[in-house]
Amino acid sequence: MPTTIVWFHNDLRAHDNEALSAACARGAVVGLYVWCPDELGGRAPGAAFRWWLHHALLGLRSALEHCRVPLVLRRAPRAAPVLEQLLAATKADAVFWNKRYDPVVKERDQRLAEELRRRGIWVEEYPGFLVHEPNAVTTAGGEAYRVFTPFWRRLSTSIPPAARPRPQAATLPAHVLPSDDISAWRLLPRIPWDRGFYSTWEPTEEGALRVLDAFLRTGLEAYARKRDVLGEEGTSRLSPYLAHGQLSVRQVWHRVQQSEASSAAKQTFLRQLAWREFAYHVLVEQPSLHERSLKLEFESFPWKELPLETLQRWQRGETGIPVIDAGMRQLWATGWMHNRARMIVASWLTKNLQGHWCLGERWFWDTLVDADPANNPFGWQWVAGCGADAAPYWRVFQPVRQGVTFDADGRYVRQWVPELATLPDEFLHRPWMAPKAVLDRAGVVLGKTYPLPMVDPDESRKSALAVFQVWRNARAPSSPIG
Repeated sequence: MPTTIVWFHNDLRAHDNEALSAACARGAVVGLYVWCPDELGGRAPGAAFRWWLHHALLGLRSALEHCRVPLVLRRAPRAAPVLEQLLAATKADAVFWNKRYDPVVKERDQRLAEELRRRGIWVEEYPGFLVHEPNAVTTAGGEAYRVFTPFWRRLSTSIPPAARPRPQAATLPAHVLPSDDISAWRLLPRIPWDRGFYSTWEPTEEGALRVLDAFLRTGLEAYARKRDVLGEEGTSRLSPYLAHGQLSVRQVWHRVQQSEASSAAKQTFLRQLAWREFAYHVLVEQPSLHERSLKLEFESFPWKELPLETLQRWQRGETGIPVIDAGMRQLWATGWMHNRARMIVASWLTKNLQGHWCLGERWFWDTLVDADPANNPFGWQWVAGCGADAAPYWRVFQPVRQGVTFDADGRYVRQWVPELATLPDEFLHRPWMAPKAVLDRAGVVLGKTYPLPMVDPDESRKSALAVFQVWRNARAPSSPIG
């Protein structure tokens, strides 16, 4: 009976896994995951992502046992030699994997596939990470969509393929290479900054299915009303499970459609999944998404060279703007940040501080458990005004107004910025406006127990817009001489 190697990457699940299902239908299967960060160059996964990966791989090994599929874990400078060793040891005649869209990984996969096919190895790449392949969702002229709304109209009328059940291999493989001890990879931090992760996440496929079930049962109907409320559990919390492939987007899409929620609730949530999809379609067209602006004219924009101390105050949540500090501290403590907070903190860095969006993108890449090569840079460019967005640079999130609107009861700020917890709601989002007597009663000493704002929110907004106007005027073509 033939043996197939299934090469895992960001599809760490047994359910609805096209490559795994196809391999199990053939005969014996050996799973393989190769940890080769050096092969990914400067875009190796960040620290929070690695924490999740450690636990996800342990969960995958357990899930695959139910499929009669052993999992081989190997760390190596390059993936190709490990594949060669496993092919030789197992006498496998096929290698299957699910398609990857990260440009560096995609290029490597193409080279390997060509080489293996030349040697007579059967290689198959399967869809499954997206609702539809990028070349399957195009304009009437066959081109990739560049604007989200028509993309969403097209996607919302399509039906993704049905999700597959967990398969089982016909037999166990006769030979398997020994697996690495994953603890030797040192994916977990030596300094325990990850304590809060354990009480926040269950980074396994079983955990993913439980989170999905809970959201469909209690969260989906209220999603449209609560998803922007910072202090509520109003979001799905599915993003890291999708990023690591412990859930497929098809599973989520179909489960949402089959739920008892209203049509309006379903459409609101599926639209957010479509934004994820759109980011990957953009990445396929623009492989340099993480380092070059989609609006190429912004390559000449005069972003400020921020002092290290300024950047670090933003990173640590010490900006003096409560809602921003709450978001940045939530990120550090849990590896995740509420989506509304992500937009607020990104706007502060790129607009009020006029820092390059790449500074924020790189910090999120290192600190988010759901960091991925499409949505992370796509989101940063969207907020910075240089991405796939009809609204230009002049959109600036006023952080005090955002805090008052989306954290009206102050629950979010009080949780993550406890030194302000006893301030009354009136001044919680603008403590610098509070009378001294109010600050004294709350035990707040501005500049000591809590910082003063780095810059004035309104004045820095005016400065950012003035810089944008000067830059835009300088780029405008000269008027013809009449």
